[in-house]
Parts: sequence; C-alpha cells; structure tokens
Amino acid sequence: MAVRAELLKNIRSVEPYVPGEQPQEKVVKLNTNENPYPPAPGVQAALDSLDPADFRLYPDPTSSELVRSLADYYGVGEDQVFVGVGSDDVLSLCFLTFFNSEKPVLFPDITYSFYKVWAELYRIPYECPALDGDFRIVKEDYYRENGGIIFPNPNAPTAIYEELDFIEDILEHNRDSIVIVDEAYVDFAGRSAMELIGKYDNLIVTQTFSKARSMAGMRIGYAISNPDLIRCLNDVKYSFNSYTMSRAALVCGAAAVEDRAYFEDSVCRIKETRERTKKELAELGFEFTDSKANFLFARHPRYDGGQLFRELRDADIYVRHWDDERIGQYLRITVGTDEEMEILLKFLKERLSQ
Repeated sequence: MAVRAELLKNIRSVEPYVPGEQPQEKVVKLNTNENPYPPAPGVQAALDSLDPADFRLYPDPTSSELVRSLADYYGVGEDQVFVGVGSDDVLSLCFLTFFNSEKPVLFPDITYSFYKVWAELYRIPYECPALDGDFRIVKEDYYRENGGIIFPNPNAPTAIYEELDFIEDILEHNRDSIVIVDEAYVDFAGRSAMELIGKYDNLIVTQTFSKARSMAGMRIGYAISNPDLIRCLNDVKYSFNSYTMSRAALVCGAAAVEDRAYFEDSVCRIKETRERTKKELAELGFEFTDSKANFLFARHPRYDGGQLFRELRDADIYVRHWDDERIGQYLRITVGTDEEMEILLKFLKERLSQ
C-alpha cells in the first residue's frame, strides 16, 4: 500500500550520505579508509575482561574511563573532552548544538559529504566556498559573516593538510563563530589544532578511533575544546540519548589509548606505505595531491576515472569514486598493507600497459 501524499508532506526528507561499499566476499578493500592493521593488543585483553552478565546494565553515561584516558593522553582537563559513537555522532551533535543561527554555516564545496546531509537534516543554512584549482581551501573565503565553520584537516577526499598558521588565521577572522576542525586523518599528517584550544575559545577539534587506532567497527569519536563548549555539547547529548557508548567501546577505547607505542608504529607503517605507493603511482603516470592522510587522491590523464574504478572493482579491488564534475576523474585509494598495495599496483601496471 502506498503512503498517502497527505502523510508525506510533513515528513522530513533528506538526501542521505552514501557510505563506501562493505563487500562480504574476500577482496582488496581500499575504499573506506580503514586501518589495515589490527588494534593494539590491549584491546583484546580488554574484551576478554568483560563479563557478559554486566551487559544487562546500562553503560556509564559520562563515559568517565574513556574520557579520563583521553584527557591524560592530550594533557587536558576531563571537562574538555566529549566522546560519542564515532566522530559522525560527535559531529552531528556539534551541528545540532552550535550551528543555531540564521547565518549560513561555511564548509568547502569538496569535502566530507556528511556535512551537507546534517545541515539539511537540521535545517541549517549553509554555503560551500569552492576549493581552488589545486583543491586547497581558500582561507579568505571564510573571512565573512557566518553561522559557523567546519572543515576536515586533512581534507577529504583531497587528502590535503593545512599547517596550524592557516587554521589560526581562520580562527582569528572568526572570533564570534564556532570553528570545528575535523581531524579524522591528522595522525597521518602533522600537528593537531588541539595546540590552539587554550588560545581560542571558539575552537572545537574532533578526532576518531576509526583510522589511526584501527577501531572503525567499535565506533568511537571525540571532541576536545574548552569546558564551556563541552558542557553545551553534553547538555544536548543528555537531552538526546544519555547512553550512547557501549560498555565494550568504553573499555576497549581506553585500552587503545594506553598503548602509545603500538599506535605510533601503526601510523608510521601506513605513512611509509603511502609514500612508497606515491612513487610507484607517479612512475605509472598518475597525478595526485600531496596526501597527508591514510589515502591517496589520484587520477591518470589518459584513462577515465569511472572506467578505471569499474575495472578495479571487477578485479575485486575496491577503491572509492564520485561521479562529480570536479573530481569525477579521481580515485580515492586507501593505504592498505604492502601486500594489498602490490596487488593494486600490479593490476594498474598490467592495465596501463595494454
């Protein structure tokens, strides 16, 4: 039975975010920026310590164990840390909490596509200043009246990282607006904007366990800011859902934070593979941005991006492609293990030699 138009007219309708494919068969999976290595060994020990009988109880609504671990790791107060179910949950609550005026929120035209979804879902006006011809953010485009600013650093899917003086310039020109720096990939790049938290009361920095900490399936994200903004975020969370984090996520997240050496080694391995892959792609004639993330954003001037994407998929090599006017010739390629990248490169060498 079709739903009557009278019922549909007041139902909220948005164009949803389209996630990367999650194939169930065995493939070379380089399409969703997951870490190719397992989490820190302490995560397994944390899982083993869980008593299933405790699952009948609600988890700690304050997420105190994980908040404490993150506060210690970054050298900030516990009242400066907010955690959520992946950085998507954290960012969504940030949109709901802080972007609450009639002025447009600003974010780049080529960026994480969930920003537009949240803006439309929450009925937040927005504008998207265009990246320049090299896919870089033009900071002067953010020197105007707005209802808030958000952008990833490094940006996605372009993988371009901006130094802290760039971030600080945007903050200086927007002292009366909330500026959110989405640092999902910063561990593969350079210095974090968290260094600026004590200087700018309008700054919120978000990060995730899904990339560098190998825990995309556990869904852990967090924000760090000043206590006043974190308190506002918690007020909205407790008005929305008090028990967002599972017991398993809280225990495993804290264990992952504690193993700094494993984390640093994993990041180093991915960066080394990334740089080696850049060299080999360049030898094949690919053009790409100077990636500072755990993925590459590449095109070949003689081959159609969409066609190459489909041929890779037919060979069970999954990468990401957007049918978009400005980036339709580019592929976003997650940095996998050395073995996975060799399979990718072997396919490309054979395909481009035909």
